[in-house]
Amino acid sequence: MSKSFGNKSYVTNIFGYAAQSATKPLAPFTFERRELGPQDVQIEILFCGVCHSDIHQVRNEWLNTVYPVVPGHEIVGCVTKVGSQVQSFKAGDPVGVGVMVDSCRKCASCAEGLEQYCENELTLTYNSPDKHTGRMTYGGYSNQIITDERFVLRVSEKLDLPTVAPLLCAGITTYSPLRYWKVGAGSKVGIAGLGGLGHMGVKFAHAFGAHVVLFTTSPGKIEDARRLGADEVVISKNPNEMKKHLNSFDFILDTIAAPHNLDVYIEQLKRDGTLCLTGIPDNVHPSPNVANLIFSRRQLAGSLIGGILETQEMLDFCAERNIVSDIELIPIQKINEAYERMLKGDVKYRLVIDMASLR
Repeated sequence: MSKSFGNKSYVTNIFGYAAQSATKPLAPFTFERRELGPQDVQIEILFCGVCHSDIHQVRNEWLNTVYPVVPGHEIVGCVTKVGSQVQSFKAGDPVGVGVMVDSCRKCASCAEGLEQYCENELTLTYNSPDKHTGRMTYGGYSNQIITDERFVLRVSEKLDLPTVAPLLCAGITTYSPLRYWKVGAGSKVGIAGLGGLGHMGVKFAHAFGAHVVLFTTSPGKIEDARRLGADEVVISKNPNEMKKHLNSFDFILDTIAAPHNLDVYIEQLKRDGTLCLTGIPDNVHPSPNVANLIFSRRQLAGSLIGGILETQEMLDFCAERNIVSDIELIPIQKINEAYERMLKGDVKYRLVIDMASLR
């Protein structure tokens, strides 16, 4: 069903789960999306990954949430309808939608295929102003989404769809920096943290041919880390284990989304090595000792997801190598319990919502 408001038309009766405030649990929510435009793709959402950033947004830990908020930016589904000018997709195609659904398309970053760094008008999949409607975007904890075809991704039928969903954030967030810093055969690479991002970082670094070392505080994760592709595992709270690897890493990918001491990882780097941060904590990290950077020309860097072309490249690479996320399927009705489990670290390694449960 659709209805018009002024000169805009909307699809009504979209079902999902939303938070109405920072202190209220997610609950059923009915809302509207814009009508299908000529360059749009309408997608039935089949699965949606649960990202730690969903918790940050729902609980307004980044102080930018507009309520009600419908989270979810690891979306996999099936095309149900396409606009009159769409040529890349057709009804029935398996597709994905990640962290962003539009950008200005004019700035230097957009021109280079780095839409995630758009300098003017990046539109995130949820909790972001939508230039089409003037409203806030709503995400993948819902049964349907309409997205411009330039921000829709092809998903290979070779892959199991639920396990693909986390690739749209956790996957590309780790793939992109490993590619940018040219990780490959002959590289010694550290992955800090074995969660949703970290387990994908281990898989990709291993697939690229690097010598992979996982840093974790949990001895119970050693066996799993090796199964995922780690050559070595270091218990980061053990000073003796850390000391063995001082000044030896070309690159360390830090996936930890909580404030922590960065110096313990910077000191592991070779001269000219790089520590790259991908997690955004709700409070600032302790300031690192700049001498650790200056005296060995080390770099402290950050990386944000990847552009659309690179995300498609990652999905194609995963299809070739059969790389997917380790997941646990949950019904939407358990989403609030899922958040608590994530905060306790009780997930191996990504929760994915089965949207059939919405029905």
